[in-house]
Parts: sequence; C-alpha cells; structure tokens
Amino acid sequence: GSTATGKPANHVQTTAQCDTCHATNAWTPARFNHANVSGTCASCHNGSSATGKPGNHIQTSGQCDACHSTTAWKPARVDHSVVSGSCSTCHNGSTATGKPANHVQTTAQCDTCHSTNAWTPARFNHANVSGTCASCHNGSSATGKPGNHIQTSGQCDACHSTTAWKPARVDHGVVSGSCSTCHNGSTATGKPANHVQTTAQCDTCHSTNAWTPARFNHANVSGTCASCHNGSSATGKPGNHIQTSGQCDACHSTTAWKPARVDHGVVSGSCSTCHNGSTATGKPANHVQTTAQCDTCHSTSAWIPAHFDHSNASGNCASCHNGSTATGKPGNHFVTSRQCDACHTTSGWKPVTAYRHLSPSYPDHGTRLQCRACHTGNSEQIPWRFAAYQPDCAACHAGDFKADEHKKVKNPRILYTAGELRDCAGSCHEYTDSSLTTISKTRSGEHSPRKGGW
Repeated sequence: GSTATGKPANHVQTTAQCDTCHATNAWTPARFNHANVSGTCASCHNGSSATGKPGNHIQTSGQCDACHSTTAWKPARVDHSVVSGSCSTCHNGSTATGKPANHVQTTAQCDTCHSTNAWTPARFNHANVSGTCASCHNGSSATGKPGNHIQTSGQCDACHSTTAWKPARVDHGVVSGSCSTCHNGSTATGKPANHVQTTAQCDTCHSTNAWTPARFNHANVSGTCASCHNGSSATGKPGNHIQTSGQCDACHSTTAWKPARVDHGVVSGSCSTCHNGSTATGKPANHVQTTAQCDTCHSTSAWIPAHFDHSNASGNCASCHNGSTATGKPGNHFVTSRQCDACHTTSGWKPVTAYRHLSPSYPDHGTRLQCRACHTGNSEQIPWRFAAYQPDCAACHAGDFKADEHKKVKNPRILYTAGELRDCAGSCHEYTDSSLTTISKTRSGEHSPRKGGW
C-alpha cells in the first residue's frame, strides 16, 4: 500500500498473501479460495462486492455458508434453522417441493407434521387436517375400516379419537344395521342369560346411552307373563292377590297394574273369597238374604240383570217382595197376610197355585176357582152364605140347589130339600115309592168339588 499497491478498502477480508488468489500478471482475474477469507459471507456477498441474495432467495438472516458451499451455489444444503418465514413461503411447489396431489388436506405449515431432515416419517396431528376422515382413511392413503367393522357411514371421528383407534366411543347415531349385528355377545355385549324373552332389537327398550333405565314394551316380549313376573325378575303377585292360575294379562294391561279388568274365568276359589266388601264389592245392606255364592244369581260380566234362584234365598217372601227390593202386592191384590209362596210359584206369579184353606171344613176345589169367586169383598175371611148348613157344601151352594133335579120318588113326585143334600158329594138315591125303602137308582158322589160343574 506504500511501496506497491495494497488491498483496497473494499478488499475481501483476509490475512492470506496476495498470490493466494491473484496472479503476478494482473489482479484480475483472481482465483478465489474461501478458506483464506475472514469475516462473514455478507461482508462480500452483499450484491456489490460479490453476488448477493437474489430477489427470490429464501427468506433468511443466515450466512451463505449455512447452505451453500464455497465451490458453487448449487447444489445447496438447506438449514431450516436459519430460514425465516413460514414453510409455504418456499414449499409452494415452485421455489421448493410443495404438497403432492394426494397430500392430506390441511392448511397447516409443513413443520406441523414433517421434520427438516426428511418428509418421512412424519408426526401426524389430526387437529390440523381439513376434510373428512374418509379423505385419507380409505384403506389406501391411510388405514380404512376392516372387514369386521361396525356397519356405519359415519366418519372415523364419530367414534375414534385422533390419538388411537382404541378405546372408541360408539355413536349409535351413525351406526347402520340392526342392534343384533353387533350386540351378539361377540362383537359387542349381547343379551344375558336372564334377559326378558324377546326377538326385538335392543333399541326397542334400551337407549344408546346406557342399558338402564330401559323403557319396556310388552308387545315385543315372548313367553308367558310368569316368565318375568315371578317376584324376582319382575313384580309378582302380592300375598293378597286374587286366587288365580291365569297369566297377568288376563286382567292387567301392559301399561299399568291398575285399573284391571277381572276375568272371572281364570279366578279360583269361591265368589266370597273376593266379594267380601273389602277386596271386591260385597253384598249391600239391602241384598236378598242368602248364603249362596254370587254366581248363583249374578253373571261375571255385570251384577244386573241377575237370574234369581229362590231356592237359595233365606227369610220369608215379604223380606224382599215389599214393593221396594222386589215386586210387592199390587193395589188390587187379594187382601191377605199370607206369604207369596202360599199361592204363587217361584217361576212366575201366574198361574197361582191351588190355595189350601186353613179350615179343615173347606173342600179342595182345585184351580178352577178364582179367590174372588167366593171372596167377593176381597177380604181374607168371609161369612158363610147359608150358615145353617156349615160346614157342608150347602153352606155356600144352598142358593144354587135345584129341587126339580133332585127327586126322591118319581111317582108320586117327591123332591129332596137343600138341607137333605147339604153334602153335595153325598148320596142322592131315587126310590121306588114313598116308603123310601127300595132304591130304584143309586147316586153317590155326583158333585165332587174338584170336578167342576154340576
């Protein structure tokens, strides 16, 4: 720099001798050896002293030799640690390799999953993936559903987490097919041995959240009521239940125990076992007096109408036939204090039975006479019409006596009197003459009270 030209101010920083790079003929061209250069790359590679970074260079504050060699710019080794900016600044498919067409859909930067050493292996972060699970999990790009997978058109994340396939939470909302496709005791929990007998699918009663509580639908249950309602699996008959060997649904509905319709056809035991006024309706206070069971008169469908069997009634007729409990005597009835069955039968009021008069003197006239034929005043006790002849027939029939019809002797003509024939059923002989010693015609019992007519 004094005796001869020295290094100018802008010379490359170096302690090496001039001939390390320059020839003895001229300063330029010079052979350059980066090994002899001191200072940073940027001391020279500033675009003025030496080639600097072009406009499209990777964003970095690092020195050239972080990536480039001293022999040539290319090939260059990229040191991602000195690169500034996002991955996509370079990895855009132009400056540097971008995402291939079959890349996982994502807007995340490369280093979210990839390292700066190599693209693979990559650490995968599902949180940065866009698109559906099936975009990748199709059995080609990534693991797909195995052959024995639950039938579903839902996405993987409906059940699986992004960290591992198992354990998985099953979202029944995206499962297709019937419950038994999985709940068969192998793929998923099946029906236990003590399960209610049914061929229905699980979701008929169970929810997809838990097995219990379950909504129960009897319509889908097979088997008898007693298969469950045995006091163990489900509520059984209480101690005070009606005696029966019938199934529950003979009386109860499948929605509630009460109200229940009683099917008497399956009830065992007598009527009074239940119809005691406590368990079931009993006899009201004004009931017909009887010790017979209810079904003697009543049907099992309703209390009325009832078929009445008088043979089972206790007490006298008037205890019921009083015009209130049962039909009583009408206003025009014959006046009497006798019980109904003295004249009437238990099968109907008419015909009236032949009344047996209490008086031993009254002959039985059978059924041909109405009471009012004699009891014209409608009173129970009447006087004899011809009291002088009591208790014989003439006491009533003396006024009906026809002397001309009752001859003692034809010639000379001699007639009987009503007094002589006061017993109409007695003898009325006809004699040959007035001595009345020889009978010419015998008559006896011509007028029987039960024969009717004279």
